[in-house]
Amino acid sequence: MTFDDALRSFRDRFNLPELKPLDLKLPIDRLRQQFLKIDYSGEPDAPELAEIRPLIIPGAAGPIKARLYVPLGAGVPPGPGILFFHGGGFVLGDLDSHDMLCRRLAEGSRCRVIAVDYRLAPETRFPGAHDDALAAWAWVQEKAGAVAGIDPARMAVAGDSAGGNLAAYLCQEMVRARGPKPAFQLLLYPLLQFADIRSKKMSPQESGFFISANLFEFFRSHYLPDPARSMDRRMSPLFAPLEDLKGLPPAHIIVCGWDPLHDEGIAYAAKLRSLGVHTTEREYSSMVHGFLNLTHISSTARLAAREAGAVTGRALGAL
Repeated sequence: MTFDDALRSFRDRFNLPELKPLDLKLPIDRLRQQFLKIDYSGEPDAPELAEIRPLIIPGAAGPIKARLYVPLGAGVPPGPGILFFHGGGFVLGDLDSHDMLCRRLAEGSRCRVIAVDYRLAPETRFPGAHDDALAAWAWVQEKAGAVAGIDPARMAVAGDSAGGNLAAYLCQEMVRARGPKPAFQLLLYPLLQFADIRSKKMSPQESGFFISANLFEFFRSHYLPDPARSMDRRMSPLFAPLEDLKGLPPAHIIVCGWDPLHDEGIAYAAKLRSLGVHTTEREYSSMVHGFLNLTHISSTARLAAREAGAVTGRALGAL
């Protein structure tokens, strides 16, 4: 299995620090400022959109920020949309860190995208991010038509890494609660379980450069300080009861060859298919976890983001 040459060059110049999991005095704010703050101005094919607009939506404990992306091909509202949750281990990430990914998903799908700036740990611990995800979904069902021009019946959920966890959980919760289900779920190298961390393969040769065993423990200790809750179905949707998986919306799951989350993504896809959920998967064997944020250096990442958008757009009838 080869490693992408463009990413290899970038890896030599970029490293997240090795973080001690229980050190609560680490400079979280500085780490957040540094996390994927990338200059995309040099991207030769950065998409031009019809509109990008800030929103304020209800969270579980008060207003939270969001951002609306309207592609040029969105058509007359109300139309299909995507509710997007960013990655970052429930500690890092924001609307800006995933701005280009949302732009490319909007362009590729021809769907309006709403990105959600849910609360992060350690300021807000489990289940704060999950509660915000449900609050955002409830708002979409009630207000997205008037505010964002989105038909809530043609709304997908999407997310990368920890955001994929939120998207998968939201779909399962709607099945459990018999609420309005998303029409589709797009899971980008999703974090689907927090129960088994140390046995994940996470050497630099195996996982690239965005993930280490200590970094996983850092995320878990900040968002989920009680290890006994690692098997909670919100944190580990991979291990949810089978009755919670039956009747889930169709799914598309992207995995990377150089990613410690590879196997759980494949396992979740297989489990959904075994229960009759229409599920497709796409493996990028030379890519690393988080590669869709590296569109400024990788043509493969740019193409993959558009392809993920196109899969979603077709599922929602936008293409």
